[in-house]
Amino acid sequence: MNTKRILASLAVAVIATGVGAFASHSLLNADGGDVAHAAQPAPQSAVAQLWTATVTNPDGKPQSLILLKGHPVVVNFWASWCGPCVEEMPALSQLQREYAKKGVEFVGLGVDSDKNVKTFLQKVAVSYPVYVIGFGGADLARAFGNNAGGLPFTVVIDAKGRVRSTKLGQIQLNELKQTLDAL
Repeated sequence: MNTKRILASLAVAVIATGVGAFASHSLLNADGGDVAHAAQPAPQSAVAQLWTATVTNPDGKPQSLILLKGHPVVVNFWASWCGPCVEEMPALSQLQREYAKKGVEFVGLGVDSDKNVKTFLQKVAVSYPVYVIGFGGADLARAFGNNAGGLPFTVVIDAKGRVRSTKLGQIQLNELKQTLDAL
């Protein structure tokens, strides 16, 4: 009787693993991978949603992203609990300082709570504005093509409001520089 239970449990585990692997592969490779390169046809409605998104500063005061409209913008969706997000922040801060003189704006959107973002920013210096978009930020990231819902997720938008690139996972410094240099 124990052998039958063990075999049944093993069969269920194997089936669950197979279904999980298939689902993961399907989600991450639905559009050929986790990276969308320059001039991807992300819906313009995603950019419009960004400009009108409800965000707050870490103290909970409402902020507007519409001021970024008309500028090239690097938008980084992140969370305080996301290791790769935290690891890439110094590189993003360095790029922000380097590209500020070229008019490129950087903004971090915390898919997190006000409290977590505020606590994080008290410990880690970030040279670009960081706002809290909350867990609804995952929906906005999906609108930009992040169907997996993973973090970090970075979007580059040119001054005309066109999505030039998206990146799921940690940024590759040279790739991002190449995209920014082409703006």
